[in-house]
Amino acid sequence: MKSNKIIGIILAVVALYIGYIGITKVSKSTKEVNVLGLEIDASNESGKEKGYLYLGAAVILFAGGMYSLKK
Repeated sequence: MKSNKIIGIILAVVALYIGYIGITKVSKSTKEVNVLGLEIDASNESGKEKGYLYLGAAVILFAGGMYSLKK
């Protein structure tokens, strides 16, 4: 197996892991509470930004991994 394929597989796996972390950060940064019929939304903007940065990095790593596999 060529080193390009091994690096591509590693990048794709790391991208999936980082994407999972990003999705959980975005989902955990927003909480909703119902009080007497009113919906109160509390969100952590810095947590969402970090989550979106993780997702962006995951997309870039995944694209690099797929490029390495096809090369």
